[in-house]
Amino acid sequence: MSKNLVIVESPAKAKTIEKFLGADYHVLSSQGHIRDIEALGKNSLGIDFQHGYKPNYVIDPTKTKLVEQLKKEVNKADTVWLASDEDREGEAIAWHLQEVLDLKNKDTKRIVFHEITKTAIQEAILRPRGIDTNLVNAQQARRVLDRIVGFELSPILWKKVTTGLSAGRVQSVAVRLVVEKEREIQSFRSTSNYRIIADFIGKNTDKKNLLRCELNHKFSHKNDAQAFLESLTKARFMVNTIERKPVTHSPAPPFTTSTLQQEAARKLKFSLSKTMRLAQSLYESGRITYMRTDSVNLSSLALATSKEVIAAEYGDKYVRTRQFHTKTKGAQEAHEAIRPTYMNVQQAGANKDEQRLYELIWKRTIASQMADAESEKTTIQVSISGCPYHFIATGEVNLFDGFTRVYVQATDEAEEETRILPAMNLHELLQIAEAQAIQTYAKPPYRFTEATLQKRMEDLGIGRPSTWAAIVDTIQHVHYVEKGSVAGTKRDATIMTLKNGQVTEKQKAEMVGSETQRLMPTDLGFITNDFLVQYFPQILSYDFTAQEEEKFDHIAEGKADWVETVDTFYKAFKPLISSIPSGKIAGRLLGTDPKSGQPVIAKISKIGACIQLGDSADEKPRFVGLPKDKSIFTVTLEEALDLFRTAMPYTLGELEGKEIIIGEGKYGAYIRYDGKFISMPKNMDPLKITQDQATALIQESLPIHEWGDIQVLHGRFGDYIHTPQGNYQIPKGTDSATLTEKQTKDLIASSEPIKPFRRITRKK
Repeated sequence: MSKNLVIVESPAKAKTIEKFLGADYHVLSSQGHIRDIEALGKNSLGIDFQHGYKPNYVIDPTKTKLVEQLKKEVNKADTVWLASDEDREGEAIAWHLQEVLDLKNKDTKRIVFHEITKTAIQEAILRPRGIDTNLVNAQQARRVLDRIVGFELSPILWKKVTTGLSAGRVQSVAVRLVVEKEREIQSFRSTSNYRIIADFIGKNTDKKNLLRCELNHKFSHKNDAQAFLESLTKARFMVNTIERKPVTHSPAPPFTTSTLQQEAARKLKFSLSKTMRLAQSLYESGRITYMRTDSVNLSSLALATSKEVIAAEYGDKYVRTRQFHTKTKGAQEAHEAIRPTYMNVQQAGANKDEQRLYELIWKRTIASQMADAESEKTTIQVSISGCPYHFIATGEVNLFDGFTRVYVQATDEAEEETRILPAMNLHELLQIAEAQAIQTYAKPPYRFTEATLQKRMEDLGIGRPSTWAAIVDTIQHVHYVEKGSVAGTKRDATIMTLKNGQVTEKQKAEMVGSETQRLMPTDLGFITNDFLVQYFPQILSYDFTAQEEEKFDHIAEGKADWVETVDTFYKAFKPLISSIPSGKIAGRLLGTDPKSGQPVIAKISKIGACIQLGDSADEKPRFVGLPKDKSIFTVTLEEALDLFRTAMPYTLGELEGKEIIIGEGKYGAYIRYDGKFISMPKNMDPLKITQDQATALIQESLPIHEWGDIQVLHGRFGDYIHTPQGNYQIPKGTDSATLTEKQTKDLIASSEPIKPFRRITRKK
């Protein structure tokens, strides 16, 4: 029997920790939370509003056996160590374990550590503490508020938009960011101007190393740009100034949760959730420190070991240890930055993706403790006789690579390459080799990637390290936002070139507005966001959401009461619920169907974005889903009617006063006529079938003869007789069209029914 029982969240973490502790310690996992607020009931949100918003916690049904096992192990142990993560969620898990396992009368100790190493675990055991109720209350406040908002708003969305929708205190704000970005792009109107680029020849230049400059002015109109180019044929050019100055580039701080997510997205193309999943695995296997943190600090041990590694790998001149300070708005967990647990281990991870992420973390951490990169920046100004403008050339020469030998931070946009300039003398006269006026267009704002959306939320103080990935995942899962690519549009740009005293012109085609892996709101996202912003402006306010996060921080610090915080929020929120008018959100009326005279409406329904033909107040309307490349906000009446013409089932026409309907089912395309279903040949396109073709198939399916229950029919393998008792073959050489009722009955009486065909399934 083990004297000590250690309970952690995950099995992987338990396995790693158990390796560091002796035989007196038994480590088990709670597998996350063992209980939560009860599921939504008919008249209850699982919260007792009359008694301080007390949550009604219930054990997760899937954890019943686990809880029984934990209770048995608790009874065997002398001491129970609650070793869940050191953030609010981890503290809440420890508190729930204490409550459910009835540990109040047991020798119970709470331990925390930010890395899973033998030293860290042993030090934590030497410094146990009790449950931090402030952290628990902060987590309870967040959980209760999210339950209230989610389960009060969601039913309203079901009534106003369509069933099955959800809303959240933070997820709805994230959707608003994406929607507003899309509208900013839609309202953007691109303007163009002309930038002037020129190549100059000096005393020490050759054709391969000309002095390339750009004019410090852009022209709005083509005629002005052309006139300027022509004026250069008579101008004199002189090096007016040469300025050289040293430039120092410092490394970025070690990773926090947000910067790790952003950099992994840029460099490794990982989603936020994938980055956190891999980081969690690396943490639980003892490879990196805790992956949810706002801190950029490094421990003294990490600083010392980094110094040793850098000196050994690159030399003493590359060493420059430094400590960074957290500047993030609303930073809550002042622990350590994300770093390798052992700085001398350059490669780690159970698979390729873990190894790539670990390498990124190792390089960033090491680079943060390396010397600055040094360079010399040169700026040359070239004057133009008789002109107020001048040309400027900039170049940079690297003097010492410093930290860039290991790591260079990625950016969201492409940067222009810096050039090495040819040697120039002050007041040197130059000759112009060539100049160009290049038409450029103002670029619309970039759509959010997962990483840039997370960065924007962080800047606004919305969400925290433990919630960002889940929020970005959720808004895509509920189809308010989708990740996709935009092909862009082709556009011609004018390029005028001055060479040998002559100006020539050409057009260059370019693609503009193309983006990949960007977040875009769906029609459902637009409509839901607009409704929530209209009726719940305070809840959807960026400032208000950030203030709520700060209140959670105050609760965690013991500076605010969680019940009062929830009560203040609810008293402001509740009146908004009762002020919502009844009725569905009206769709967009596109016009009237000229054939039926019925209205055509673009809207959101149970099937998603769709077109409705007919008013629900009259006869039952028809619906057709809207393709992904169409929007209910831009689809035209003609496009909508075309969808009904090609959507299945659809009415092709009439035969003898009865509709011919084309559809597609489990077994392929079919024709429905007079209550009967006729299979279409596999080589026939149901969207291109003509009425004549359909009529021929219908006539082939009609009985050749019919006498009561007896029918002579066309079949796949030839004509046959059908009766309620079975089917009968018609002898070869017999003309089915000439059969009489008596002949048919004689054939039935003199033969046996055809045995039904049975499909043989071979065992694999």
